[in-house]
Amino acid sequence: MTGAGGMDPGRLAAWRDRFSLEGRVALVTGAGGGIGRAFAWALAEAGATVAAHDRTLDDLAPTRELFQPAGFTMSEFEADLEDARAPGDLVEGVFARLGRLDVLINCAAYIARGRIDDTDTATFDKVVAIDVRAPYFLSKAAHRHMRDAGGGSIVNIGSVNTFFGLDTVSVYGLSKGALAQFTRAAAIEWAGDHVRVNSITPGFIHTPVNTTALWGDERRRSWILDRVPMARAGLPDDLVGALLYLASDASSFVTGQTIIVDGGFLAGGSWDYQGPVAWSETREAGPGEA
Repeated sequence: MTGAGGMDPGRLAAWRDRFSLEGRVALVTGAGGGIGRAFAWALAEAGATVAAHDRTLDDLAPTRELFQPAGFTMSEFEADLEDARAPGDLVEGVFARLGRLDVLINCAAYIARGRIDDTDTATFDKVVAIDVRAPYFLSKAAHRHMRDAGGGSIVNIGSVNTFFGLDTVSVYGLSKGALAQFTRAAAIEWAGDHVRVNSITPGFIHTPVNTTALWGDERRRSWILDRVPMARAGLPDDLVGALLYLASDASSFVTGQTIIVDGGFLAGGSWDYQGPVAWSETREAGPGEA
């Protein structure tokens, strides 16, 4: 019998299974960083075999140290994504070692801070190579394997700079804008192959890489918290729900979309702002976040 809205009540019990990634292989680029580490952990908890990438194997040490006490294992891959050959070689290396690739998380990124008048071509080229060219060709290489296997999911990691102009990060912002457009174009081209392409747009997230530049600078910290309606810094763990949704069959009819996880920053502002609340007072840190 079908219930209200055409839903079969007998299927409800299976909805939890839609978030499972048992038997799947997930590649996370930049898995040694704060966000990439949380993603690798979440994917492993969901049952995936994790292929963890970073520029060097030493960069993966924090993730390795997180996995080992929990009994999780990961296959480690190093590649300098500034090298034009690296994206294709990385994907083929994962496929050769693990036999399949079902999920690709384009998390690796490079940010250069500086005003436009002070930005040289070498800096521009490096940001674009890692933040645009690499995910483009990683996705292209992954698509071939996913298509042959009957489908897969690609998740690009964007930034509020996709939608919000901010000085001193002009190249990073334009790169994330380009990644958002690629997300839509790839979703259209690959829908017939059952390869879904979506994006997560994080807000201002507290990670080791931006501790000094953002959260350690009182002026910038106050600027951010003055504008985030939820009045706290984001943490990598705040992004995990969106990640598992997009990586799994729970989002089987979702492609070409962006999920914004920013504490309300892009929604607007308030005349009745009450002041910031430290993130440690509002929620506990997730694995590897403290």
